[in-house]
Amino acid sequence: MAMGVTQKTFQLDIVSAEKKLYSGPAHALAVSGQDGELGIRPGHSPLLSKLKPGVASFVSNIKDPEEILYISGGIVEVQPSVVTVLADTAMHGKDIDQARANEARRAAEANIQAQAEGQGFQVAQMELAKAVAQLRAIELTQKSMRR
Repeated sequence: MAMGVTQKTFQLDIVSAEKKLYSGPAHALAVSGQDGELGIRPGHSPLLSKLKPGVASFVSNIKDPEEILYISGGIVEVQPSVVTVLADTAMHGKDIDQARANEARRAAEANIQAQAEGQGFQVAQMELAKAVAQLRAIELTQKSMRR
């Protein structure tokens, strides 16, 4: 690449155990890393991070709306021109059942109330984080579609 010329996209691959959700160019990616939110742009420094339950959003074409995905956890590997997201489970925001996600949130909150501590409490906290992330993905998808 010539001096002074910046790369405008990177290759983004988002894969779950079930299927490939996206493979193509991207201008930006935002994901929930284990230690905080990650914003990735072309030319980003190499990075390997665990992902926690959350929303992943990316822009494939500047003229298109941001795409929203729910990620239950996994790993992201960042190289200057290629980013790979290996998700445990991933779904497009539009494919998430809102009633089911609300019920999962209520069940997890009830389990947290019933468990004072220990492994059951930690499992309930993780289930709550997943349900809240799914609901956030739905909300962001709906906002994106209204634009």
